[in-house]
Amino acid sequence: MIRLHCTRKLFAKLPLDSLGRLNGTRCPPEATNDAADSLLSGWHANLITQQRRNCVIFIHDATRFPVLITCLTKPDFVELDAFFQDALMNTLLKVGANQAQLDVAASALTRLACDSQCDRSVQGTMNRMALDLDHMLWYDNIPITDLNTYAAGAWLAQRPCGVKSGKECIWPAKAMLALLEQKKTH
Repeated sequence: MIRLHCTRKLFAKLPLDSLGRLNGTRCPPEATNDAADSLLSGWHANLITQQRRNCVIFIHDATRFPVLITCLTKPDFVELDAFFQDALMNTLLKVGANQAQLDVAASALTRLACDSQCDRSVQGTMNRMALDLDHMLWYDNIPITDLNTYAAGAWLAQRPCGVKSGKECIWPAKAMLALLEQKKTH
């Protein structure tokens, strides 16, 4: 499973079952052996409003890799699993992932298990990326409905991110591709 730590604002919008799962119809049912954490487990997500539209920004805890989904309506929140998987794979394509890395990512995709526990360091990165996105939309005068979310996620992934526990910056795209490459070699 992929653990998703949601802000309270997003958590309140999600129609979750007792296990913190979404019951969307687009994702396949989870196999019984998928109870363990996936390679891609450990994400934070926040509901942001851009130009009066619901958007969700996801940040991978270890690599700070962003995934962006825009213009969500109320029925779309049930299918957040499918939207996340699609956006992640397409954002990986935009940052230059090779076929082997995409295969590793695809094999690690499972259903989301949501909770409301949050890490302040990751939330800080998420808030910074949300501000960068807001600036990009304002500066380039782009309507949110015309935004290529995969390219925007890739643009955010090319920016350095500071982390609380380290003195050096993380480059999210490089860190995510290295994580997928490391798994491929094992």
